[in-house]
Amino acid sequence: MVCENLTHEQFVEELGDFDPARIRFLTCQDVDDEMAAGREILQELVEYAAGFEREDVPVSELVIGMKCGGSDGLSGITANPVIGRVSDMLVARGGTSILTEVPEMFGAEDILLSRCRTSEVFDEAASMLNGFKDYFIRHGEVVYENPSPGNKAGGITTLEDKSCGCVQKGGAAPIDGVLGYGDRIQTRGLNLLCGPGNDLVSATALAAAGANIVLFSTGRGTPFGSAVPTCKVFTNTALSERKPGWMDFNAGVVADGERTIDEAAADLFHRVIAFAEGEKTVSERAGYRGIAIWKDGVTL
Repeated sequence: MVCENLTHEQFVEELGDFDPARIRFLTCQDVDDEMAAGREILQELVEYAAGFEREDVPVSELVIGMKCGGSDGLSGITANPVIGRVSDMLVARGGTSILTEVPEMFGAEDILLSRCRTSEVFDEAASMLNGFKDYFIRHGEVVYENPSPGNKAGGITTLEDKSCGCVQKGGAAPIDGVLGYGDRIQTRGLNLLCGPGNDLVSATALAAAGANIVLFSTGRGTPFGSAVPTCKVFTNTALSERKPGWMDFNAGVVADGERTIDEAAADLFHRVIAFAEGEKTVSERAGYRGIAIWKDGVTL
């Protein structure tokens, strides 16, 4: 940290309660060699972490985030419904899932709002959706910049077309909570999170909300990896054959007639558990890991 607009003291005050054994600070101007001081702190943290032991926890403690990027005409037919069934399977076991990308809910609002468990959750969800539309209007952004050129090349025709596929990642479970950007999970079950469609910004928000794993569906392909294990779910077999180094799971088997949606979902659920137990995703093995913050101005 440096002393300009964000001081150490201000950051600690706004952070609130924290464990000093897990969170450490370094003010570069207070030491002669900030690199050496940083290495010393990192070594202390490594030694602290080395004292941890793995232990069994129930699947009800798992939190998955759901995200799509580089969607194509099969996204709403294969990968997104399969992810939705995985979400339902986890929620049925007492776990938690998070659906974000508010601009890609536009046109499919009724599908989501009709599933809110209480009137309070309904009001919060409606406020989130309308608030994002107001955000676009304030910045003079045209909503129909979405879908992207890549989406259209892949077979998606309209925003409603894209949205109806996108919301399928939320399965059929009731919506139990609504989170603002930067909020942490408070309620088990299916939650909506306010965030843009941008891959890295929304995946970072999912991680910040408490997601242990992000299920990322794509029909066009991407080497993308977020701050938490990111499981890439491909929509079609042709892409899986062309880019196996980007793929964790091929939902194209549904379109091929080799597996039903339920069968593919059961297969993916087992992969999710394996990743939760420590198996590395392709992006982790490749060292792809990034974060991005929602900046002022328009982020689709």
